[in-house]
Amino acid sequence: MLKRVFITGGASGLGKAIAMRYAREGHQVCIGDVNLERGAEAEAELKALQPDSFFQLCDVRDENSILAVKDELMKRWRGVDIVVNNAGVGGTAGGIEEVSLADWDWVVDINLMGVVRGCRVFTPVFKAQGDGYFVNIASAAGLMNAPKMAGYNVAKAGVISLSETLRVELSDDGIHTSVVCPAFFPTNLTESLRSHQGGVQSAVNKLMKRSGVTAENVADAIFDAVRKKQFWVVTHKPEKRMWQLKRVMPDVFSFVMAYQTKKFLAKKKA
Repeated sequence: MLKRVFITGGASGLGKAIAMRYAREGHQVCIGDVNLERGAEAEAELKALQPDSFFQLCDVRDENSILAVKDELMKRWRGVDIVVNNAGVGGTAGGIEEVSLADWDWVVDINLMGVVRGCRVFTPVFKAQGDGYFVNIASAAGLMNAPKMAGYNVAKAGVISLSETLRVELSDDGIHTSVVCPAFFPTNLTESLRSHQGGVQSAVNKLMKRSGVTAENVADAIFDAVRKKQFWVVTHKPEKRMWQLKRVMPDVFSFVMAYQTKKFLAKKKA
C-alpha cells in the first residue's frame, strides 16, 4: 500500500536520503525545510521519481509553520501516513561552563522542541485517521552522552524519552513510533555546529568519513523499521554494542567512555 510521507529537514542530508528512499518505492513525499534553494533542488529530484511529491517551506521552531504544512497535506492528500521528525542542527561543543544559555536554547528549540511540535501538530490527524506513524530522529549521542556535547546530548535524549512516551501513550489510537539513533555518517550537520573547542569540527568530519555508514544506509534501516513496526533503530554496530554494555554494566561503560574521551583529547593535543 502506498504511503503519504512528510519529512522535516528533508532538503539535504539524512532527510533527503529518507525522502528519496520512499519516492523510489512510489510513495508520495513532502519535504519541509528552511533552505529554499536546497528544497527546490530536492523537489526536482523527487518529482522525477514520484510526480506528486513536493517541497514546502517549514521551520520547526514555529508551530504555525508546521500547521501550514499540515493544512497543505490535508488539502492535497487528505491526510498523511508517516511523519519523520528529522530537522536538526549540529549542536554545540564545549564544557558546561563554556556554552551560553542562548546556544542551549537554540539546540533544544530545534533538536527537541522541533520534534515535540511535529508530534503535537500531527497527532490529531493520526487519531482522526485511526492510524499513523512517527519516525523521530534522535542520535547515539542521546544514548552515550559523550563529554563536551551536553546540549546536543540532552536534546537527543529528550527525543528518545518523548518517543518512548508516545509509543505507549498513542498505541491504543493505532499510532506507531520509531526512534532512530545513528552515530556518525557523512552529512552536512557540521555546517551548523557551534564549537567552543578547537578542532572539533575537523575531528567530527573525519569520524563521519571513516564511519563506513552512509545516509542511504540509515534511510534503508528506517524504511525497514517502519515496515516491521520496530521501535529502536540503532544503526551503527559499535555504538549498539556500547549501548548494550551501558544497559548491562553501566560502571564499565562509564570507565570505557572516560578512557576513550581521554584518548580522543590526547590525539587532538598531539
